[in-house]
Amino acid sequence: MQRYSNVAIALHWLIALLIVGTFTLGLVMTDIPGLTPTKLKYFSWHKWAGVTVLLLATLRLLWRLKNPAPAYPATMKPWEKQVAHLTHGALYVLMFAVPLSGYFFSLAAGVPVVYFGLFQLPVLIAKNPELKEALEPVHYWLNMLLAALVAGHVLAALKHQFIDRDTVLRRMLPH
Repeated sequence: MQRYSNVAIALHWLIALLIVGTFTLGLVMTDIPGLTPTKLKYFSWHKWAGVTVLLLATLRLLWRLKNPAPAYPATMKPWEKQVAHLTHGALYVLMFAVPLSGYFFSLAAGVPVVYFGLFQLPVLIAKNPELKEALEPVHYWLNMLLAALVAGHVLAALKHQFIDRDTVLRRMLPH
């Protein structure tokens, strides 16, 4: 069985945990009424996690370009390989699009992003209420699409493990 490298496995699971945590935190913080200290703290954490996902996704993409994924098992049907390929491509696009849309949404709202309270990310656009209003649903729906793809990805991995009983999931499990 061909496996992913330890670096690819570590990045996969770290990014997965951050995406799930950031998504959950986003749902929690937007349900808090008003502008409370807790809500502001959660917004900061959400932004830090989003920037971290963006940084780790960049490392993961660079690693993947130099270290191709192992081949799919021969038992996989051609359409399954095509769906997996398209899903992985979409997941990579969304690992960049979601945090970037949040970053630009924050800037358009006039709120700079200060990573872990240590340094401010570049302010690439000025405060723009119209752009803020446009970016809010973009960020939301990109997140919903990412959540749906992650759920499908997990279900496909479980199908391969428990129904097909092939090596797809085991290739990405830590050893």
